[in-house]
Amino acid sequence: MIAVAVSFLVLLLWRIAFPPPPEPKKPVPVQSSAPITPPTPAVQPKSSATSRAAASGTKVPALPVVRGAQAKDLVVESDLYRVTFSSQGAVVKSWVLKKYRDAKEEPLDVVNGPACEALGYPMKLSLTNRELADKLNTAIYMPKPSGPSLQAPVKIEFTFSDGTVQVKKQFSFGPTYEVHVETSVFDGQSEKFLPLEVAWPGGFGDYSMPRAIEDALSQAVYGSADNLTTVALKKVNEDQPIPGPLEVGGLEDKYFAGIFLPGSVDQTFRVGRRAWTPADWKGKDSDKPQALFAVLGSEQPKPLDFRLVVAPKARDVLRSVNPPLDTLVNFGFFKWFAEPLFLGLHYIHDHVVGNYGWAIIILTVLINLAMFPLKLKSIKSAQEMQRIAPLVKSIQDKYKQYKFNDPRKQRMNQEVMKIYQEHHINPLGGCLPMALQMPFLYGFYRVLDLPIELRHAPWFGWIKDLSAADPLYILPIIMVVTMFILQKMTPVPSPDPAQQRMMMLMPIFFGIMFFRLASGLVLYFLVANLVGIAQQVIINKFISSPQPLGALPKAGAAKD
Repeated sequence: MIAVAVSFLVLLLWRIAFPPPPEPKKPVPVQSSAPITPPTPAVQPKSSATSRAAASGTKVPALPVVRGAQAKDLVVESDLYRVTFSSQGAVVKSWVLKKYRDAKEEPLDVVNGPACEALGYPMKLSLTNRELADKLNTAIYMPKPSGPSLQAPVKIEFTFSDGTVQVKKQFSFGPTYEVHVETSVFDGQSEKFLPLEVAWPGGFGDYSMPRAIEDALSQAVYGSADNLTTVALKKVNEDQPIPGPLEVGGLEDKYFAGIFLPGSVDQTFRVGRRAWTPADWKGKDSDKPQALFAVLGSEQPKPLDFRLVVAPKARDVLRSVNPPLDTLVNFGFFKWFAEPLFLGLHYIHDHVVGNYGWAIIILTVLINLAMFPLKLKSIKSAQEMQRIAPLVKSIQDKYKQYKFNDPRKQRMNQEVMKIYQEHHINPLGGCLPMALQMPFLYGFYRVLDLPIELRHAPWFGWIKDLSAADPLYILPIIMVVTMFILQKMTPVPSPDPAQQRMMMLMPIFFGIMFFRLASGLVLYFLVANLVGIAQQVIINKFISSPQPLGALPKAGAAKD
C-alpha cells in the first residue's frame, strides 16, 4: 500500500513539475540565434522579358500604385470569433474567441498585445530582403471590402503597391474557426513572385493568467495529425527549423491552439522564441519574458497558400478540421482509460445533470462501486496478513541481529514464505487490486486536468471554476480529514508501527499536493474518500476480522 501510494504521489508531482514533451521522430537541427527571416537564397535571375527590355532600352511597365491614406482597423466577426485587422501592415491586432472568457472575465484574446507591440503582429511578412519586408510591414494597405465591420462568411483582401512591388493578403472567413489565407509579393521589375514567410510572433494563448503559469503551458506543436510533437517554451531554440513535410505546425497553450495547415508539401515551418521588454520592465535582461513564434513559408517564387485554425481545444471542434486535430488533447500514457472516462463524464453532463461538478460526483460514485470487489479483496488480504502478523514478527525477531546483506537473512525470508504458503496467503494480494486501480486514478486525473469543458465550469457556491484551485481551500481541507478517517478505518497489513505512522502521514502529503490543484480533481478524491468510508463501514459491520494467531515459541538466535 505504501509503495502504491508513494508511486502515485511521485507520478502526480512529476506530472505537475516536469510535463515531458514527446520526443520527435527525428532530431531537430539546432541553429544559432537569428532574426525571423530565412537565410538569403540565391538571387533570382531576371525574367527574359526584363532582360530583353533592358537590352533594347525600353522600360518595364510599372505596377499600379495602391495604398491607403491612413491606418484604420477593420473587424471581421461571427458567432465564434472577432478578428481585428490593421490596414497598416495588414496584420491581426486582436483575435477574440467570443465563447470564452479570460481570468479577468473579459472576452478571451489569444494575441499577446504587449509582446506583439515589440515583436510584430500575426500575419507579419518575412522576406530575404529585410529592408523591403520592413517597408511592407509598415505600409498602409487598401482593404476590400473597406467597411469597418464585416460579418462572416466573408472574403477580405488587403492590397499594397508602390509601383514596383505589389503585395496581396486574402483572408476567407467561414462559419467555423478555420480561415483560408493566401498572400503574395510580386516584384514588377523581375515580373516574378518573391519567396516569403508569414509569422505569428508574440506568443499565443490566454495571457490574463500569471506569467509563470502561461509560460509553463505555452508550447510549439508540429508533425502529422496522428503523431504530434510538442515542445515547451523553455525547450524551444531561438530559431528552430522543423524538417518537413508537415501536416500541422503552430502554437498552443493548455486550452487553445493556433495551427497552420500548409497548402503544399514544399512549404517550410519553423518555431522559436524571443525575449521582449514590457513597458514597465525594471528587472534584469536575463529575466525578460519570452514569447514563442511560428513561421510558415515557402522557398518557391509563388503565392503562399494555407489554412489557419485558431480555436479552443474542444474535441468536437478539432475533429471537424481536415485533417482532424483532436490529438491536440493528449490524455497521455493512460489514454485508453482516460478517454472512456471523459466520454462518460461528458454524457452525464449532457444527459443527466447539466453541471460538471455533479457529473464528477456521479461518475466517481459509479467508478468506486465498480471497483468495490477489488477493494474488498484487498481488505480481506490485509486482514489475513494481520492474522499471521504475530507469526511473521516472531520469525523476524529471531533474525533481527543479522545485517540486511547477511546470507542468513535468506533463511528468514524462506521461513516467512513458508508461513504464507501454509495459510494460503498471497503477500501481493493487497497490492495488486490497488495497482489495478492506478490507471483509473491517473486517467481521471488527466480527464479533470486537460479538457476545456471544465475551464470556468462552476459547481455551486464558492466553486466558480472546476479547473482552478478552491479559492477558500475548503475542499482540500475536507479531503485531508476524510483521508485520515478512511486510514483509521482501513486495516493495515503490516504490524510495524513505523509503517503505520507512514500510512497516517499520507493524507498530509496528499493535502499539500492537492492544495493548489484544480478543484474538480480535489472534488473527485473527496467523493472517493466519502464512498470509501461508507464501504468500509459496511465491511466492518458485515465482515468480521479474523483473530490473530499466536506467535511462534521463542527460540534462541538462529544458528549458523
